[in-house]
Amino acid sequence: MDSILQSIEDWFRELLVTGIMDHLTSTFDSVNDRVGEISTSVGMSPAGFSPAVFGMIENISTNVIMPIAGIILTFIACYELIQLVISHNNLANFETWIFWKWIFKTFVAVTLITNTMNITMAVFDVAQHVINNAGGLIAGSTAIDASALAGMQATLEAMDVGPLLSIFLQSFVVQFLIYILSALIFVIVYARMIEIYLMVSLAPIPFATFGNREQSHIGQNYLRSLFALGFQGFLIMICVGIYAVLIQSISFTSDIIGSLWGVMGYTILLAFTLFKTGTVAKAVLHAH
Repeated sequence: MDSILQSIEDWFRELLVTGIMDHLTSTFDSVNDRVGEISTSVGMSPAGFSPAVFGMIENISTNVIMPIAGIILTFIACYELIQLVISHNNLANFETWIFWKWIFKTFVAVTLITNTMNITMAVFDVAQHVINNAGGLIAGSTAIDASALAGMQATLEAMDVGPLLSIFLQSFVVQFLIYILSALIFVIVYARMIEIYLMVSLAPIPFATFGNREQSHIGQNYLRSLFALGFQGFLIMICVGIYAVLIQSISFTSDIIGSLWGVMGYTILLAFTLFKTGTVAKAVLHAH
């Protein structure tokens, strides 16, 4: 009778150990895959991330928004000419250079608006270069090697059924929460790229304001916002690098429960810091 009970206990223990290891492996793989996708996605330019979407945005910006920007530019150019005339006592003090000044400013404004897409893409090309260089310098992986998993399995096989059942339930909860956090991280990274597409689609309008000193703050703030979006990817890479270092510092063999909740805590921290990268980038570049 004792041998039968022992066999049942051994079978149940083996079942729990197998279930826990499956939970742990899938949890670590999910986190590592999601972090790897972050590193890949933020290093892409808007055109490389989704060529089809970028083509649609470029087409809309050129054919729908550009005519509106042209009207705004015409209004600003006329307003600028009136201001130049008034500032010289209604031509009482006539100087022909003011018209050359107006022609030059209008020429620059037209050049900017006709090259809007090239300028906006140049901003993200610079940011992409910085991000890719940072990705090469930030060493670290969130993957757990086979030796650590083997050590965890050996520790589990030495436990009784009661502690194993507790670890099994907790590992299931952690696995479920990690999946939710992985989806949240996915949303954060892809929402940044969608925000970039939205900003690029309206680019001609703020660029049309550069022809007048009073209105040019709109275009200047727009450029700062573009740089903030671009360098937000750099801050995301910094967050990923910190996360990789923190994950590698966890001891997975001595305290399995603590390790699981440690991974959970660091993943929550990663999601929170990813949320803050946009705010930090805009604060650094003073973008509204």
